[in-house]
Amino acid sequence: MERLVELAKNPDRVVVLTGAGISAESGIPTFRGKDGLWNRYNPTELATFEAFERDPLLVWQWYLWRMHLIANASPNPGHYALARMERLYPSFLLVTQNVDGLHREAGSKNIVELHGNIFEGKCRYCGKHYSEREFAELFPFADKSFLRSVTEQELKERVFPELRRNLPVCKRCGELVGPGVVWFGEELPPAALESALRASSAAELFFSVGTSAVVQPAASLPLVAKRSGAILVEVNPEETPLSARCDFVFRESAASFLPRFVEALSSR
Repeated sequence: MERLVELAKNPDRVVVLTGAGISAESGIPTFRGKDGLWNRYNPTELATFEAFERDPLLVWQWYLWRMHLIANASPNPGHYALARMERLYPSFLLVTQNVDGLHREAGSKNIVELHGNIFEGKCRYCGKHYSEREFAELFPFADKSFLRSVTEQELKERVFPELRRNLPVCKRCGELVGPGVVWFGEELPPAALESALRASSAAELFFSVGTSAVVQPAASLPLVAKRSGAILVEVNPEETPLSARCDFVFRESAASFLPRFVEALSSR
């Protein structure tokens, strides 16, 4: 790590890409979790516009279950280390594939959420976007404070039965609103992708943290940075397709590595 810390003192332009690995350390399952209620459903069949059109009630039950898990989770030391790291560089961008909002909660400011945010809303019919605050007003069941106030059992027994007559309706077009995330088969928000690509191509130092490096187009970002001359660092307990292309590889969790790295960097 000492060599990386030495090299990391000089760059002005830094990009960090995070994936599900950093959120898993906060106790958030990537999709299924351990709840037998959802084990018989394929996430790739629920997280689609077709599923939403066919059975919006089922889709929203699944998303509220996930939102309940996330609302009751907390950022871990890896999230907080990245928020601190942001303050050490003139130009810093955090690009995340996660939809849980934990980076925001930890204090990160310069964030691109490639796949959206689960606590926001999006109308697939007219395109209207609802911020977290706006969506909580439109759909109180999605409010973090409410989700933290009920148990998982209460969610299933009290909230789910009430959902049918309380699904969120778009203020602009009157159609049902879905979660503000990118579903399978949907394109990433152009502005978010453009920001991530632009920063990656200009980066002098690029970290890939807790990501499998297989989901496109996010998986191409470290390669864009590498081709532009960036130092490429991978932090992941497991080997990935990116590993062989990296200048530094740390087989550790984000929660273990990042606080030590940022502490060492801050003390130089």
